[in-house]
Amino acid sequence: MILHHNLIDISNKEIYPAKIEVNQGKIISIVRTDKECENYILPGLIDAHVHIESSMLLPSAFAKIAVQHGTVATISDPHEIANVCGIEGIDYMINNGKKVPFHFFFGAPSCVPATSFETSGAVIDSNQIDALLSRKEIRYLSEMMNYPGVLFKDKEVMKKIAAAKKHNKPIDGHAPGLVGEDAKKYIEAGISTDHECFTKEEALGKLQHGMKILIREGSAAKNFDALIGLLHDYENDIMFCCDDKHPDELLLHHINHHVKRALAKGIDLFKVLKAACINPIEHYNLPLGRLRVGDPADFILIDNTTDFNILSTYIKGNCVFENGESNIPEIKEEPLNQFNCKKVHASDLEIKATSSNNIKVIEAFDGQLITNLITTNSKQENECIVSDTENDILKMAVINRYKEAPIAFAFIKNFGLKKGAIASTVAHDCHNIICLGASDKAMAQAINALIDAQGGICVSDGTTTDTIPLPIAGLMSLQSAAEVGASYSKLDKKAKALGSTLSAPFMTLSFMALLVIPNLKLSDKGLFDGEKFEFTLLQF
Repeated sequence: MILHHNLIDISNKEIYPAKIEVNQGKIISIVRTDKECENYILPGLIDAHVHIESSMLLPSAFAKIAVQHGTVATISDPHEIANVCGIEGIDYMINNGKKVPFHFFFGAPSCVPATSFETSGAVIDSNQIDALLSRKEIRYLSEMMNYPGVLFKDKEVMKKIAAAKKHNKPIDGHAPGLVGEDAKKYIEAGISTDHECFTKEEALGKLQHGMKILIREGSAAKNFDALIGLLHDYENDIMFCCDDKHPDELLLHHINHHVKRALAKGIDLFKVLKAACINPIEHYNLPLGRLRVGDPADFILIDNTTDFNILSTYIKGNCVFENGESNIPEIKEEPLNQFNCKKVHASDLEIKATSSNNIKVIEAFDGQLITNLITTNSKQENECIVSDTENDILKMAVINRYKEAPIAFAFIKNFGLKKGAIASTVAHDCHNIICLGASDKAMAQAINALIDAQGGICVSDGTTTDTIPLPIAGLMSLQSAAEVGASYSKLDKKAKALGSTLSAPFMTLSFMALLVIPNLKLSDKGLFDGEKFEFTLLQF
C-alpha cells in the first residue's frame, strides 16, 4: 500500500507532503515529495483512560464506533466488571477485545471493591494484583481510588503499588480535590496520573510534583474547559480521556472532540496532537505506531487541520473505517453476570421519621462527580419522610444486588424529577441497584424492572416502565452501539420529560454511589461522608 498525503510530523512539529509505503502491517518507508496532496495523515487518537463498560457496549462494539472518530487505542480500566465478576470479568473483556482489530490496553483494577464501606460482587487482593500485573496483556495498575489508603500506608494498598513497581508498570491515580502536602505524598508513593482534577489550580499543583494530568470530558464529568489552558505550557504532561461515555454520545464523537475543541481555542496543533496521539504511547510504553519507519501502521486521515474531520482509520495496516463505514465486525458473546436479590414493595422504601425534622441532603451538580452536603427540613407524610418535589429533594435508595440486605436511603437535590423514578445497576463502583424518584410506588416499579432484567437502566412514570436490559454484569448490552444508543436516547428523553434538568441524568445517578469522590454519597451500607471517610446519619 502506497499513500500520498500531507504528513503531520508531531515530534518534529512540521507538515510536509510525503509518500508512505506500508507492507505487512508496518510502515517501511516515508519519503518527502513535492507532490501536492489534499488530505493529511497522522497517528491515531488514544483515549488515555476509559471504562468501556460505561458505554454499555462490549469492547468489540465500542471499537466499531470508536474507529469512526479516529480512535485506534484505549487505556481501558475493567474496574466496573471486576467489581461485579472479579478476574473472570477482566478476562471476559480481554478475550472479547482480542476478536477485533483494535488496540485495547487493559489494566489491573486496584480497588475491588473501591472501599470497605460498600458491597461488591468480588474482591481482588494484592496477590491477585501481582498475578495480573505479571501478564503481558495487563499494561498498568489502574486508578488507585483509595487515596486515604495511600496516605496512611495501608498494607494491602502498598502491596498493590509495590507489585506494579516490581513489574515496572505505571500506576494510575484517582484523587479528586487532593492538594498540597497530601497530593505530594500521594504522587511520591508512585502514582503517575490523575484524571479527576476539576480546577486548574489543583491540576497545576499535581503537574508541578511530576504527575501527568488527563483532561477528561465524559458524559457526566466535564473538565475540559477548566483544564485545557494547561496544554500551552505542559504539552509533554497532558493526555486526553473520556473516562465514562454513554452510547448516544459515543455515536457522535470521542477523543476527536477534544482535539477539535482545543484547536478552536487556538491551542497549537502539535501540542494538541501530542496529548491526543503521542503522550499515552510514551507514558504507558505502548506498542503503537507513531507514523515512523518500522512502526505498526496505526494512523488516520483527516481532511484539514481546522475542521479535523476523520476520513479513514487504519490499524496495523488494515482499513477499519472509510467512507463513513466501520469495517470492524460484530461479535456475539454469552452473558456473564451476578445477581441475587428479591423484588421490593413500595412499603419497603418507607423512611420512618425520628423526633428531629432535619435531614442531610446530597447536592448534585451537572457535569461534576463531586457533591455537597446540605441540610434542610424534611417533608413528612404519615410519620414518614418523603420526596419533596416542590423543593427538588428526592428520595434515593441503594439495594444490594449480591445478597439480601437492608436498603440504604438518602435524599438528593438537583435531579428535578416532578414524578416517576429512574434506576440503574450502573452504580459506581460496586454496581448495586441505585434508584431515585418522586414516589415510593414509582421507585419500586423501577427497581423491580431491573431485577426482572437482571440488570439495566430504567425509567418509570408511576404507571409504565421502560428498560434497557444490560445482561453482561448489569453493565453492558449484547446489542450494537446504534441499537443501544437509540434506546438510551429514548430513556434519557423520558427522564427529562419527568422533569430532570441534568444533561446526563443516568450518568450522574451512577456516580452518586461512588464513595471515593466527596462529599456526600450513598452505598448499599448507608450514607457516607467522603470528607471524613465515614458513615453519617441521614436524620440528625
